Amino acid sequence: MMSDENAASGETNEFETEVEQPEVDPIEALQAENAELKDRVLRTIAEMENLRKRTERDVNDTRSYAISGFARDMLSATDALSRALVMLPAEARESGDATTKSLIEGIELAEREMQRLLAKHGVKPIEAEGQKFDPHKHQAMFEVPDPTRPEGTVVQVVQAGFAIGDRVLRPAMVGVAKGGPSQAPADEAVDKSA
Repeated sequence: MMSDENAASGETNEFETEVEQPEVDPIEALQAENAELKDRVLRTIAEMENLRKRTERDVNDTRSYAISGFARDMLSATDALSRALVMLPAEARESGDATTKSLIEGIELAEREMQRLLAKHGVKPIEAEGQKFDPHKHQAMFEVPDPTRPEGTVVQVVQAGFAIGDRVLRPAMVGVAKGGPSQAPADEAVDKSA
């Protein structure tokens, strides 16, 4: 009853009051919604393009480096063949009987074929001799006192290193010069007296 009396008298209850909201222009609301949707679509397109590029890069890496483990194992077998050839005395190669010569030729052929197949699949030797020591490509085994070579230059390769693409499969095991000039000598053909 009380609410009927309040309504009749023109008084309003605090629960019955309506808050006036500013009128929103429907065109502006649609334009704002359109801008938001356009922004979301552009972001989604950019994310999809980034995903496509990342996936393409991953597929290329997988293609290039999938054989890394196998190639590393093949390097061990190739090294064994190389060591077998090095251990054969020179007189066995020259004066051995036909069976020994055939065996040596077979080992040489197998080693060459393995090297060819590794190269065919992108496995390449790392150049080390005469190069500046690079810890990413070389593993220093010892230092060689050599005043004729710049310090930090690779002077001996103990075991060849190999890379596939731009990744190192096995670093080259090397001996590094110690005690020479810290930088390569300047070109001596230049006349400095002028």
